[in-house]
Amino acid sequence: MQIKILRSETNTYQEYRLPAGEIPLLSALVYIKEAQDATLTFSAGCRASVCGTCAVRVNGREELACSYKVKPGDVIEPLQYHSVLRDLKVDKDKAKGTLKKATTWLQKFQEAPLTPEDEKRTEKQTDCILCNACYSACPVFAVNPDFLGPFALTRAYRYSKDKREGNAKTIIDNIQSNGVWDCTLCGECTAVCPKGIDPKMDITMLRGTSLQHGHQDPSFASQNFGGPDFGGGGFGFDPNAGF
Repeated sequence: MQIKILRSETNTYQEYRLPAGEIPLLSALVYIKEAQDATLTFSAGCRASVCGTCAVRVNGREELACSYKVKPGDVIEPLQYHSVLRDLKVDKDKAKGTLKKATTWLQKFQEAPLTPEDEKRTEKQTDCILCNACYSACPVFAVNPDFLGPFALTRAYRYSKDKREGNAKTIIDNIQSNGVWDCTLCGECTAVCPKGIDPKMDITMLRGTSLQHGHQDPSFASQNFGGPDFGGGGFGFDPNAGF
C-alpha cells in the first residue's frame, strides 16, 4: 500500500510504501519516520482523539491522524491557512489568537444556578479540542485572513449563552467585524469537526443574538431597495406599469 505526503522543503509529494492492513494514519507516519525517513515531521499528542494535535488533510479533507484509517493512494497534506513549520507540522498560534480577538471567556461573572438544561445548551460547544480542522476547512480564509473563524465563533456562542455571563453584549459586539456576518454558512466546518460540533448553527444563532443587540448584516444594510412603494428603486418596479 502506498500513500503520498506533501514535503515542505521541495513542495512535492513523496511516496511511501506501507505494510498491508488497516492502521491509523498516525501509526503509519510513525512507521515511516522510524523505518524509512527520519526527516518526516508531523505533530502528535494523546493518540486518542482528545488533544487535536495530529489534525491533517487527507485527500482534501481534514482528519485526525490518530483516528483516520489509511487507505491505498491517500494524499496527506498539512492544514490549510496555517504557516507550515515543516511537512505536516503547522503553526496554530494565529488561529488560536482568534479566541482572544473574539473575547471568548466570561466578561463579567455573576452567580447563577445552572440546571441540567442550561449545561446541555452549551455542552457540545465545550467539547471543542482546538484541532483547527474547522479553521482549515473554512473557505472564507481564502479571501479574508482576518476572519475570526468557526471555533472562535463557536466559543463566543458558548460564553454568550452562559447564564453566569453578566455582559454578553461585549462578546457580541466583538464578533461583528470579520465575524458572524462574514461566514458564508457553507457548513464545511460542521462537516469536518471530529467532535460533532455544529459551528454553522452556532454562527446562525449568534446572528440572531446580534440583531437583538442592535447589530445588522452590513451587506444587507448597504443594499438599495428603493422607496416605500419600490418604485424606481433597486428592483426597478413601477406599480403603475400594469401586467
